[in-house]
Amino acid sequence: MAKASSKSIAHNRQASFQYQLGTKFEAGLVLLGWEVVAIRQGQIQLAQSYVSLKNGEAWLIGAHISPLSTTTHQKADPLRERKLLLQYKELKKLIGQCQQQGQTIVPVKMYFKNGKIKLEIALATGKKLHDKKQSIKERDIKRYEDTQRKQRGYE
Repeated sequence: MAKASSKSIAHNRQASFQYQLGTKFEAGLVLLGWEVVAIRQGQIQLAQSYVSLKNGEAWLIGAHISPLSTTTHQKADPLRERKLLLQYKELKKLIGQCQQQGQTIVPVKMYFKNGKIKLEIALATGKKLHDKKQSIKERDIKRYEDTQRKQRGYE
């Protein structure tokens, strides 16, 4: 059995800082041709994006895909809404979880899987200010320990 190859394209670093991430799902995307080419060139930003549920479907909103400079025949909208492709059971689970108070769906990362573009989304709960401060403190402690380890020659 061959191992599925995956190569990361974009990360939403703010997602893990702003939210407490829960269950993760893998979704496909409905894209136009120029968008696929732009994504392959790495011209995508997930920073301000989120997932919205409308009429029983999931939509990626706010993801910025920079238009190619070579396209001249059509007007490219870099912020258009893009439909997410999920299995029926996953979609029903997302809808049920989002109806709970404080639950939202955020895109975490975009990557290639067997030549196809996939988006990892996660159910998330917003962090409070003290949780964010704790995350910063833990990150700083880890960074300090890593530098101490390097100075002592353990790595």
